[in-house]
Amino acid sequence: MRCPHLPDGFDFTDPDLLADRVPHPEFALMRETAPVWWCTQPPNISGFGDEGYWVVTRHADVKYVSTHPELFSSNTNTAVIRFNETISRDQIDVQKLIMLNMDPPEHTRVRQIVQRGFTPRAVRSLEQALRSRARSIVETALASADADGSFDFVTNIAVELPLQAIAELIGVPQEDRSKIFDWSNKMAAYDDPEYAITEEVGAEAAMEIVAYSMNLAAARKECPAKDIVSQLVAAEGEGNLSSDEFGFFVILLAVAGNETTRNAISHGMHAFLTHPEQWELYKRERPKTTAEEIVRWATPVVSFQRTATQDLELGGQRIRKGERVGLFYSSANNDPEVFDSPEAFDITRDPNPHLGFGGGGPHFCLGKSLAVMEIDLIFNAIADVLPDLRLLEDPRRLRSAWLNGIKQLQVTTAAES
Repeated sequence: MRCPHLPDGFDFTDPDLLADRVPHPEFALMRETAPVWWCTQPPNISGFGDEGYWVVTRHADVKYVSTHPELFSSNTNTAVIRFNETISRDQIDVQKLIMLNMDPPEHTRVRQIVQRGFTPRAVRSLEQALRSRARSIVETALASADADGSFDFVTNIAVELPLQAIAELIGVPQEDRSKIFDWSNKMAAYDDPEYAITEEVGAEAAMEIVAYSMNLAAARKECPAKDIVSQLVAAEGEGNLSSDEFGFFVILLAVAGNETTRNAISHGMHAFLTHPEQWELYKRERPKTTAEEIVRWATPVVSFQRTATQDLELGGQRIRKGERVGLFYSSANNDPEVFDSPEAFDITRDPNPHLGFGGGGPHFCLGKSLAVMEIDLIFNAIADVLPDLRLLEDPRRLRSAWLNGIKQLQVTTAAES
């Protein structure tokens, strides 16, 4: 099915498109006219030897696909909807060792192990330390601002708390957090020419994380500590991760737990500074609904994919076994059938059944409660320390096929002249 209202060759995973904007007008058109739509691609442009993928834009359909792993596989072609045309199939297949790209029952086994580190008690145990770190991060950003009060919000604030939270969670020494930041950037930013990063460099960065994590796991097996690494790999008996499984779990944390939360925080600050009435409301009342609305508004992961395991029907379209199905969370989170005035940034929105942490099912975000805590803590600290922050420039966006990323957000503490 072709939609005559879209230009020929329009592709929702075009990294040049997402470098410029999230295509909300086109998503709205699709939800109304072709909620499950076939997007034709030149062979191998996304790393897959097929002719395209299905674009799924409605909230209900995204949720349906997410909650039926027996019909829609994360493992067959991984969850990443577009690599680049230089990647080999072997490079894609090795990523199936990451939990994000597993199907039940293997996914169930690994998730049952790693979720030990994300129990409510485990997350609450981090709150006091992360509250202190959030305050310190914001105070350091203020102290290190340029003479005119300006600084890059992404580098000085948004990147820090997610990295420090991961380090706190798994026992990575804080002095090593810059390594994790650099490696995760290289894995996620291969589509952005500013970083001059190839698939090969990204793969090398992934292997660096695996090697680092395996060494950390080996050390904890030798000498257990009070951290998640020891819980996952060092306990006696069955039901633990092997060292290489732990390494691939840290890759998932580095991207899913670092990149996404960082971008949510960056988009959240931009939203506040372009909706000053919401910033004033937040400073006065600090509503607990804020973090969820920031995630809905930002939707840091624009899309993931699944692959049909059999011939089936979705949204009135016949999907064949082996065809790729794109789940566009950015569209689902703006579906007027679910959200009143979805175009409004409203930190009091409640209920807020957004799909920014996934559409439910086995791959629902393991670290949701930690991410919500981080967002809440950092914006409380910003409101306390930098209540009069102002936007200096429009954000510089990441060129990516599936991440809604911000590379730079220039702000200032100086009053308007």
